[in-house]
Amino acid sequence: MTPRWWAVVALCVLIAALIAAGAAMIPWQRPPAPRPDQIAALREFPADQVARARAFHAALRLPGYGAMVLSLVSALVLGLTPLGARLVTLVGRGFGGSWIAEAVLGGLVVVLVVEVITLPLAAWRHVVVVRYGMSTQSWAGWAVDLAKSFAVGAVIGGLALLGFYAIVHFAPRWWWAWAAAGAAVLVALLSFVLPVLVEPVFNRFTPMAAGPLRTELIALADRDRVPVRDVLVADASRRTRAVNAYVSGFGPTRRIVVYDTMLTEATPAEVVSVVAHELGHAKRNDVVTGTLIGALGTATGVIVLYLLGAWTGLLRLAGVTAIGEPRAIALVVAVATIAGVVGSPAQAYVSRRIEARADAHALALTGDPVTFEAMQRRLGAVNLSDPDPPTWEYVMSATHPSTVERMAAARAYARGVRP
Repeated sequence: MTPRWWAVVALCVLIAALIAAGAAMIPWQRPPAPRPDQIAALREFPADQVARARAFHAALRLPGYGAMVLSLVSALVLGLTPLGARLVTLVGRGFGGSWIAEAVLGGLVVVLVVEVITLPLAAWRHVVVVRYGMSTQSWAGWAVDLAKSFAVGAVIGGLALLGFYAIVHFAPRWWWAWAAAGAAVLVALLSFVLPVLVEPVFNRFTPMAAGPLRTELIALADRDRVPVRDVLVADASRRTRAVNAYVSGFGPTRRIVVYDTMLTEATPAEVVSVVAHELGHAKRNDVVTGTLIGALGTATGVIVLYLLGAWTGLLRLAGVTAIGEPRAIALVVAVATIAGVVGSPAQAYVSRRIEARADAHALALTGDPVTFEAMQRRLGAVNLSDPDPPTWEYVMSATHPSTVERMAAARAYARGVRP
């Protein structure tokens, strides 16, 4: 068989593996919390709090969705016209037309152009979150974080581009196979490495002071048989008023991280409730699930990209002769952007199912639905969450159950209903 037919076979195998992994590892059958309980929970919120939360999210929609649309349009203009190819060629010309310069610097310039185009909308969003008191960052702090994000992305993206196009350069017939395997390995590697290396770039972490809360959190993890190395406090207050906690790392690097804002806004029992939810993710290996599905999905995407290279009309639009040449980077970005927008609702749905399972784990681990519900109410109030968002927005982008769903789940648990 030709390499293209082998690619088709590999694509079918990867799709089958994705379906099998998804069926085995994602809780598809988890029922939603009873709607009557959700409505009852919503009625308990002060009307002015709900109005303020909905006004906040309404103010965020235009810069948020505007940035998504503008990013998509920019990627399409660069990728489905010769403009992107010319830009990459121009960058490479300054380095003698080197394929390495085109692949790495050209790719980063294409991404940077899209980032710059959407920058005013990102600034608009910052204005909104500051106006509503959710951000504590100055413009200087915001700019520094933005620069850090791009720098981290440039390092990771540059290495990925160099590896991908090196494979294409040295294995022109079978690059799709090597690149698919390499992409899957990279996803797995980043899943393990990023929490340890990247988190300190954006936050400072200090061990939680010895005391009853630290002791209780360690005991909770031990009881759940999820060993953790330490309990850390992140200095989130220097950029936000939002409260949160999470479990980060694997094996010997695993630790509980609590925002300093949570320590001032929530009661110790509520902190325990949130950490119990996060331990649920670790207990069920949700990060491993996401890594496996992400690795399979990325490998699938590489092969789809290779097969798209047979679409001569698409290549003609982009002004390139092959999908694997560095000048086609903008086309690759355009395809990836379209896939991201189209796949977003499915990703959000899967995330909600996993988060609902972690909620159930927290309820079972603590046996305290009253505190769980109180914590969800507090999270909604402090983070200015819409307790019951519009259905269209919920379906498109909500990665967690709504506040009233989570409160309703606690009430159902208190009545003895187990999912």
